[in-house]
Amino acid sequence: MTKKQTPVPAASRGKMVNSFDPGVLDTLPPAQREMIGKRQRLLGPAYRLFYGHPVEVSRASGVHMYDPEGNDYLDAYNNVVSVGHCHPAVVAATTAQLNTLCTHTRYLHPGILEFAEELLSTFEPAIEHVMFTCTGSEANDLALRIAKHHTGHQGIIITSEAYHGNSDLTSGLSPSLGEYSPLGTWVRRVPAPDSYRLAPEQLGRWFADRVQEQIDDLRRRRQGVAAFIADSLFSSDGVYSHPVDLLAPVAQVVRAAGGLFIADEVQSGFGRSGDRFWGYQRHGLVPDLVTMGKPMGNGFPVAAVAMNPAVIQQFGQDTRYFNTFGGNTVAIAAAQATLRVIKEEGLQKNAQVVGEAIRDGLRALAQKFEGIGDVRGAGMYIGVEMVTDRERKTPDPAAALATVNGLRARRVLISATGPDANVLKIRPPLVFSLADTDRLLTELENVLRN
Repeated sequence: MTKKQTPVPAASRGKMVNSFDPGVLDTLPPAQREMIGKRQRLLGPAYRLFYGHPVEVSRASGVHMYDPEGNDYLDAYNNVVSVGHCHPAVVAATTAQLNTLCTHTRYLHPGILEFAEELLSTFEPAIEHVMFTCTGSEANDLALRIAKHHTGHQGIIITSEAYHGNSDLTSGLSPSLGEYSPLGTWVRRVPAPDSYRLAPEQLGRWFADRVQEQIDDLRRRRQGVAAFIADSLFSSDGVYSHPVDLLAPVAQVVRAAGGLFIADEVQSGFGRSGDRFWGYQRHGLVPDLVTMGKPMGNGFPVAAVAMNPAVIQQFGQDTRYFNTFGGNTVAIAAAQATLRVIKEEGLQKNAQVVGEAIRDGLRALAQKFEGIGDVRGAGMYIGVEMVTDRERKTPDPAAALATVNGLRARRVLISATGPDANVLKIRPPLVFSLADTDRLLTELENVLRN
């Protein structure tokens, strides 16, 4: 520690909303205390657990997870298993492929080509190529490498609480990891488009102007802008879904400066927004690159970058790309099965219908409980802002955390997000039903009432 550094208690470092407090370890059952002790001893200090009292899970199916005693937990948070835990079609496809062949992309095999065609058909005609990785972090890392190579610039513009991954490059543009996770000197931040506190009719121009200011700063420092990258539902910033005229003006000013627009669809894609298959499509633009991850293989590690051919041309000539497990035959089988389930089971429409029912129920609760300041979201990505004062719109992180843990005690799982950790984050698997919605809303009302 240098003389300029101020000592900070270890418990306050490594920012994470809704994390387990080791200070309550003695209150847990002996078996859980032993397991947590082993985690600390074997996995080290960087791992985090959810909830004041951690949840131990032994199996899962659909929208339910089960502890060793067989108690069910309603999963209203897990978007990784986008078509539900252990979906039989995905399990069957991966098992069959694992029993047949598991190898990389340097051999010819038809599966990757069949899936690439299916995936690219969900995009606009300008998006013609797709490259496969294992994780969303890798996908964003690759997209940014391509952007830097294509533009010859280094600067990257993000939103104030963005999360784009945990590689060295992407953690350097993920301020939501906390103040002790350093940002790159080439990174510039713009405020989130806070539709709760700023006039929605002026938000698009305001947002583009903030991006232009950072472009000007990068130019002044002779770095230039390589890319603007955003999650189109602004998940870590607090979940902002409207208005939908925000991103097209940003793309315009970024491209005018020679940069690229990257749509990070890791959290907002694959039908989650309900009204569109990809979140950026709600904003009426076509990105230069689109990144995907978590939900793509329903829990199997597979991710991708889709792109306009023009942005990869020089990169492809000057370098090469290979990823031993990115696009391997089993990963492709999982991704193809997941995509087909989303389409065949009408899960995008389900996200729209059930998501609206959840928001309607939350708005009804807001009529009863003053602590709910705002309900927002699209499809099955919903934010509920908790406040101490509706008129002042003062964030209430204590209420949000108490609500998250109160629901956990009633075996309903959600989390929280936003710079002040005061926004309830509801993000269930796409198979969430109206019956599941009733349980979620009933238990939430019970928590708020108590």
